[in-house]
Amino acid sequence: MYTTADFKKGLVIQLEDAPCVLMDVSQHSPTARGANTLVKTRYRNLLTGQVLEKTFKSGDKVDEADFEKRKGQFLYAGAAEEGTFMDLESYEQYELGPDLFAPVKGYLLEGAEVVLGVFREQVVSVEPPMTVELTITETPPSLKNATATAQTKEATLETGLILQVPPYLEAGDKIKVDTRECRFVSRA
Repeated sequence: MYTTADFKKGLVIQLEDAPCVLMDVSQHSPTARGANTLVKTRYRNLLTGQVLEKTFKSGDKVDEADFEKRKGQFLYAGAAEEGTFMDLESYEQYELGPDLFAPVKGYLLEGAEVVLGVFREQVVSVEPPMTVELTITETPPSLKNATATAQTKEATLETGLILQVPPYLEAGDKIKVDTRECRFVSRA
């Protein structure tokens, strides 16, 4: 059991028989003396993907989810928008549908290590590494004598992901991409 004092971003709790990851936690006191403090949370239901909000009273208890994070590996993408992953401890393979695979497929090359979130022996989430190195396959040529600050251009990466990059990068360059914000970090 967790109490509201244990709440922090990233904690997985069980609400309404589903694992939910806390995305935001804040405390509010309706009175000046701090009595009856309320704990406001924003969380994602890992079974449905919904982002919801809930307010708890200070000291409320919630169940710990039967949730486990395991090291995994991306094996390959299927023809129908599904991805196949392998648990690196048990070597069991999981075929995940577009609801779980689509948000991360632009960051994954075959053989990439991921973190699989498992609830009751079923994979309910896939976390790619925080940064990945990918090669630019297509980008327009840079504009000569362009002096605008913070100028960027669109680039297509080897996984099909499209993002904004600095104008000096060209096709064939390898770059680091932040998977949490889908943004260019640096040259690799």
